[in-house]
Amino acid sequence: MSWGPIDLCGVPLAGPILNGSGTFDAIAARRAFGDALLERFPFDCFVSKTITVEPRQGNPPPRLWEAPGGLINSIGLPNKGLEEFLAADLPQHAELPVPLCVSVMGFDRDELALLVSALAERDEVALVELNVSCPNVETGLIMGADPGETAAAVERVRGLLDRPLIVKLTPNATDPAAVASAAEAAGADGVSLVNTLKGMARDPRSGRPWLGGRTGGLSGPAVRAIALEQVAAVSGTVAIPVIGMGGIASGKHAADFLAMGATAVGVGTESFRDPAAGRRIGAELAALGPGAAAAAADLPA
Repeated sequence: MSWGPIDLCGVPLAGPILNGSGTFDAIAARRAFGDALLERFPFDCFVSKTITVEPRQGNPPPRLWEAPGGLINSIGLPNKGLEEFLAADLPQHAELPVPLCVSVMGFDRDELALLVSALAERDEVALVELNVSCPNVETGLIMGADPGETAAAVERVRGLLDRPLIVKLTPNATDPAAVASAAEAAGADGVSLVNTLKGMARDPRSGRPWLGGRTGGLSGPAVRAIALEQVAAVSGTVAIPVIGMGGIASGKHAADFLAMGATAVGVGTESFRDPAAGRRIGAELAALGPGAAAAAADLPA
């Protein structure tokens, strides 16, 4: 096992560190740090914020709540929409020194197909991530929580794309390994997990829900143990690459996920505290050496 270059679904990466979608704004970071960001970019592959067909304003504020050991967000996927992303953001993302993975979400399979078809025409895109954590407007089921819905979504878009397709799984599923297996059988090239866990924060003064969207997603160290178990279960079930994420804040945490079968890891909430976290975690991981994960993998269950 090596901490050096890896192959992620046929795409060569200099290392195994990715960002979690929506947790690092590369365009804003470049405005702040200039081309120095390109020289010391913190990730080995950049995952865009999830885009939808139409622009979205997102949820009303307040959108964040700092929980013990984590963060609850109710952002609501604000984005410019497909047309403006292709015109304004994609050219800037293409200047980054690492491969680009574009994350997409549709409210039904036809919307997913429209998004994937548009990205398939752009050479700047190395991989596509399907964020299947939303309800299908036709069935009412959460696409990523139901194996049949997940399979149908992947089957709808698989033939439209000649590049790797990653399915981002929700931890709010009865059996994430079954969902991952369904995605694999339908043609997914890889899966990533975990997304946030559903949560709520209460305003201590009014007693009402704090977040403008009422509920949100919990991320950060508080979810790490759950994420590690789900990554181990999924990687033991599927043969395709697994991208593990959930509370990773150090090289040791990354090594734990790699030891449990992940091919690569995603850094999310930690980047809010430390924008260079991806680079730091990668360096810590390299300092540990491959023996750290091998030793962890040999421990009895």
